[in-house]
Amino acid sequence: MTPPPTTWSEHESKRLLAQHGVAVAAERLVASGDEAGAAADELGYPVVAKLCGRAIAHKTERGLVRLALGDRSAVEAAAADLLAAAEPDDGDVGVLIAEMVSGRRELIVGVAIDEQFGPSLMLGIGGIFAEALADVTFRLLPISESDAMSMIDDLTTQALLGVFRGEVAVDRRAVATALLAVASAAGAVEGLESIDVNPLIVVDGRPVAVDALVVTR
Repeated sequence: MTPPPTTWSEHESKRLLAQHGVAVAAERLVASGDEAGAAADELGYPVVAKLCGRAIAHKTERGLVRLALGDRSAVEAAAADLLAAAEPDDGDVGVLIAEMVSGRRELIVGVAIDEQFGPSLMLGIGGIFAEALADVTFRLLPISESDAMSMIDDLTTQALLGVFRGEVAVDRRAVATALLAVASAAGAVEGLESIDVNPLIVVDGRPVAVDALVVTR
């Protein structure tokens, strides 16, 4: 019998990606309001607070994300609210306190396993443009640096990668590095079913992962 899939927590997923070279927003996993406040003081304001656990994959839909928290009291209150919102089926949970990352452009990177062809890597335009543009490209794994660069060139919305609304052009080499890092992480996980890095927010031209989900079987 095929074992059921195991969904990693956001914190576990991003820790794996960071170990392989993906730039990830700074964060701390805490268990109480007091710890949340201390973490926010350490990271600097504003911060984001999210309920985090292996059974929590759809935080936004459940209202389990608090954005732009500007002081310690707001962070402590948000953490207490999030912990109180946990349901029995959520299992062990904590609160993820992360630096608030903002940018006008977002990318999506993912890995999926095809029964016939094996693992493939996806790169796409994310954020508010994702549904309207459906601009994505794929490569079978493993990939080379040349493959990663060609994936970026394959995106049809090249104007979004250049100088955009006062922001510098996307650092294509940094995006290629992120693609190679996700591919490396995929190769290191036994029983991988999928990796979803969404979004990668472009900050000063470089992609930073602010959410991720790894599923294994």
